[in-house]
Amino acid sequence: MLTIYGRKNPYCDGISRRSFLTIGALGLGATALNLTDVFRAEAKAGTTGSQHKAVINIFLGGGPPHQDMWDLKMEAPPEIRGEFKPIATSVSGIQIGEVFPRIARMADKCAFIRSMVGASGGHDAVQCMSGWSMRDMQAMGGRPSLGAVAARVQGPVDPAVPPFVGLAARTQHVPWSDAGTPGFLGTAYAPFKPDGQGMSDMTLKGTTLDQLGDRKRLLKSFDDLHRDIDGSGQMKGMDAITERALGVLTSSKLKDALDLGKESAKVRERYGDGKPYKYQYDGAPTVNDHLLVARRLVEAGARCVTLSYGRWDSHGKNFDLVRDHGGKLDQGLTALIEDLDGRGMLNDVAIVCWGEFGRTPRINKEAGRDHWPQVSCALLAGGGLRTGQVIGSTNRLGEHAKDRPVTFQEVFATLYHCLGINPETTTINDPTGRPQHVVEKPAMRELV
Repeated sequence: MLTIYGRKNPYCDGISRRSFLTIGALGLGATALNLTDVFRAEAKAGTTGSQHKAVINIFLGGGPPHQDMWDLKMEAPPEIRGEFKPIATSVSGIQIGEVFPRIARMADKCAFIRSMVGASGGHDAVQCMSGWSMRDMQAMGGRPSLGAVAARVQGPVDPAVPPFVGLAARTQHVPWSDAGTPGFLGTAYAPFKPDGQGMSDMTLKGTTLDQLGDRKRLLKSFDDLHRDIDGSGQMKGMDAITERALGVLTSSKLKDALDLGKESAKVRERYGDGKPYKYQYDGAPTVNDHLLVARRLVEAGARCVTLSYGRWDSHGKNFDLVRDHGGKLDQGLTALIEDLDGRGMLNDVAIVCWGEFGRTPRINKEAGRDHWPQVSCALLAGGGLRTGQVIGSTNRLGEHAKDRPVTFQEVFATLYHCLGINPETTTINDPTGRPQHVVEKPAMRELV
């Protein structure tokens, strides 16, 4: 947290060196982490991206029903087929569920995966944030998410904007608001979370921008004796890192990106707000605003933005839930794609929209569908990918992948490719110093 409180202390500016160096924890996950620590870790990485590519990861927590979205089963009996009818799309031969007319008109900019396999079956976001299961390297902290890897490998695009941002507010079922963990990379690579404490940490307490802006005067007053006797150059490096921490606090770029008041009423109306929030229970609301914030963050310099959209655990009233959530997602997602396209950003920003598993082919007595990890679905757009196609298929009843099963790691390899990170050659060292591949599958040949 920002701990410049103006207490009495021996330094001429009324600020201790320790307080100065603990500015800006910025809500990085469960552990309060100083911006200084983050920038030190990035300095250790020693690399920055030469081209700004980005990923927006939309997590449909709870498990969306594949057979009511992109893979309708009209030849199945009524107790499996359900209530929805297929509609034609802008791509000849591709049909999707009637709840998504806007996406249907934009199908040429989307790729529909109907054969996602390998779900662990847990009600969490781990595989949708990293491509790995929760068990992988658990003793070392787990595998890092894509955002953490991008922050480690590529560093920030702009010193004033965190490379990895998680927009999901904490849900009652906490795993559904997982923005992606840093895993064995450590909390220095956790996502910045602007909700609640994250935003309050961006407010200066007990000092002014003018005081902070005079960095040279402040730095000169800190530990002159230590700096004089330091022969390793570490203090000089700390000065540079601290300057970057101050850069975030004194720059308006991040805060402006989070301020939707700077968008026109027309743009905000196109995205919608996703209200009223229905069927939320212990999950995320249908916050269409987050889709617009994600675009603004990417435009400002973020490399990976994650969000949790809706609560799709439809054990009862599945079709009512899909009408509500699906219609709102249809509006917000197409607004995002159109917005990126209109700004010339779509080829540089990959979008993935998916959940942790699918839902049962057979409809239960509560008009719901239950958990079905055997197969699920995903939608991708942007990123320079070859869109306007369907990848994979399921059998007549939507029970399992009939052809071209696609794993979570293949999707992540594709997303890494979109970021400019080679998934087949890039490694990161674990805590023992052993290099670990970011994923163990190649990018999808159909898309790249």
